[in-house]
Amino acid sequence: MRYPLLSLLICLLPACATMAPIPMSEPTSPLIIAHRGASSELPEHTLEAYQRAIDQGADYIEPDLVMTRDGILIARHENEISGTTNVADLPEFADRRTTKTINGRQVTGWFTEDFTLAEIRTLRARERIAQLRPASAEHNDQYAIPTLAEVIALVQRQDRTVGLMPEIKTPGYFTSIGLGMEEPLARQLREAGYASASDPVMIQSFEISPLAALDLMTDLRLVQLIRPRGAPADAPDTSFAHMTTPNGLQTIATYADAVAPHKSLIMDRNSAGELEAPGPLVADAQAAGLMVIAYTFRPENYFLPANLRTRRSGREAEHGDMAAEVAAFIAAGIDGLFADYVPPAIAARDGQAAE
Repeated sequence: MRYPLLSLLICLLPACATMAPIPMSEPTSPLIIAHRGASSELPEHTLEAYQRAIDQGADYIEPDLVMTRDGILIARHENEISGTTNVADLPEFADRRTTKTINGRQVTGWFTEDFTLAEIRTLRARERIAQLRPASAEHNDQYAIPTLAEVIALVQRQDRTVGLMPEIKTPGYFTSIGLGMEEPLARQLREAGYASASDPVMIQSFEISPLAALDLMTDLRLVQLIRPRGAPADAPDTSFAHMTTPNGLQTIATYADAVAPHKSLIMDRNSAGELEAPGPLVADAQAAGLMVIAYTFRPENYFLPANLRTRRSGREAEHGDMAAEVAAFIAAGIDGLFADYVPPAIAARDGQAAE
């Protein structure tokens, strides 16, 4: 808990940022965070995907959080759920399809805030990018959409400490419709035994105000997410580009403990699609006292630097050398990374050959 919210927002302008868990000392750096679970293998944000990633050795799992109509935090990447559930196929919910404006953008579909938890429990998860992950799509319509409470219970019943790195999605929008996420999240984590900076929880957001509010509610570590372009939805005059400058990073350190930039902000790609030398972001952030957690590492050719794609067929869905990409970022000094596929990330960290 550092600075009042009003002062924080002023200084962020470019002119000027159940079972009790066991407190953990962080494992060997960098932390490997399972991005939405084992999301290259199973439909994202399901208990099955989280468990697969835990079994593969992830240090943390990352549940994205949205709200139901009755105020329950559930794990979905966005509140519009037609792309990751079977809701569009269920005639009883056909009349729920609508268009909303969220963070200035019109979105059409089905929205979690229009469903009670009981209704959400009738849905089943689907693979988001089936053309790149056909094996995951074979599990469509098999798994339920979990609540935060169920995700917490999952990590707390493991035989080792597994961390949680929840991200609150479009929190300003949810506040605008009377479903503010910050206080319920802080309370639920506290009741589950997570309250201090030594606990294995970090809370993320692309927005600023929710993190500043959480900084007054909890001592849990906070993570400012940073996109390659644009600005936070709640601070349009504060560009993400400004937030990666030394002054911007020092301001972030007044309310957060880490930054999570898109990996291109650490190492971009050249005109041939290959990684360039790292820029100053990692060193600048660490000098400001911030951890640096890069997102997102994915195994498919489609997402990899050109020279790390498999040469066997060149198919976009085929796995390339993700471990080599991760190793390059580890050499650049990152403190953690989000991965859709945990094994090559751990192999790179441990200096082993990827399987």
